[in-house]
Amino acid sequence: MITEKAYAKAVEVLEHCSRPEGFYASGLKGGYEAVWSRDSMITSLGAVFLGEKFKNTIKHSIITLGKEQSRLGQIPNCVGSYNTDRRSDVTYNSIDSTLWYIIGTLNYILDFHDKSLYKKYKQKIALGFVWLSYQDPDEVGVLAQQPTMDWQDAFPHKYGYCINTQSLYYACLKLFGKDEQALNLKKIINGEKEKYISLYDKKLGYYYPWGWKNHDTDREHEEWFDSLGNLLAVITGLATPKISASIMKYIERVKVNKPYPCKTIWPSIKPGDKEWKSYFSQCDAREPDHYLNAGIWPYIGGFYIVALVKMKQFKKAESELQKLAKANLKQLDGHEFNEWLDGKTGEPKGEPYQAWSAGTYLYAYECVRQKKVFHFDY
Repeated sequence: MITEKAYAKAVEVLEHCSRPEGFYASGLKGGYEAVWSRDSMITSLGAVFLGEKFKNTIKHSIITLGKEQSRLGQIPNCVGSYNTDRRSDVTYNSIDSTLWYIIGTLNYILDFHDKSLYKKYKQKIALGFVWLSYQDPDEVGVLAQQPTMDWQDAFPHKYGYCINTQSLYYACLKLFGKDEQALNLKKIINGEKEKYISLYDKKLGYYYPWGWKNHDTDREHEEWFDSLGNLLAVITGLATPKISASIMKYIERVKVNKPYPCKTIWPSIKPGDKEWKSYFSQCDAREPDHYLNAGIWPYIGGFYIVALVKMKQFKKAESELQKLAKANLKQLDGHEFNEWLDGKTGEPKGEPYQAWSAGTYLYAYECVRQKKVFHFDY
């Protein structure tokens, strides 16, 4: 069965990505040979189901990143990839790295009942929350960010209140037992209070990718569909059941999950569109249906399947898992589990043996098999 074949290959990929420092973002020489916070923590969501096999790799990802936490509490974006501009192998300038680190560390502690790690790292988690709290310029409990400060670091342009960041922050608050703060965030993002900050649009049926200030009747925001941000809102519970259903219907209606799950954004952004910035022409996303510009990223496909499980659409989740398995087994230069695929043709692109493509496949596989959403079942 293709899902079983992909499962076995995903484990093999993670074996290649597993290093003494933690999970490298990709497992082949010349790829992303370093520990990224978001990549390693997302990969861990699936790797944890292999029990002791990757326990130390997950733990050392946490340790490697935690050692480089800034004095103000920010977790680095990456450790080990030398940056010539900064003349350093440690880079920061990212908001989701701290968020994913908190999620990954808390889940590791819960999954492996590692009280010793909690005692050692609870101060790092607390300091991470402090750093995050200073990203709240309106003092209302909602995080704001500067442009290019999450995984979409070059494209598209977004700033202020971003749905990807709010979804992750909601999960952090819930996992750490900050239920009152989490409820406040949920009400604001869904428009129940402080409506000038809300990201949900009833006419669109999904969350804006980002929104910022109002200028009389004009608001700074864009309306393209951010697949990961909206899917994380469903999985984490930031989205209400009604909003979640609307998001999943939208994905199906405009075929964000075709030919394989899932495109990063919809629609693609082209020169001449009001969202287009001049510097986009210099980045890898300049071509529609490629890379971040509506290319297919299998790791997002894994989250799509988990969201289907969350909505109890089990048969649909099984069907989409088969499609994701097929996508991940496509070979580029003889290797599977690629970084991304062409948004129209499904042709594999980017770096193969990608850790989070493998990790989220394992995560989706187990959620489908057990008909349960793990890690966000608080």
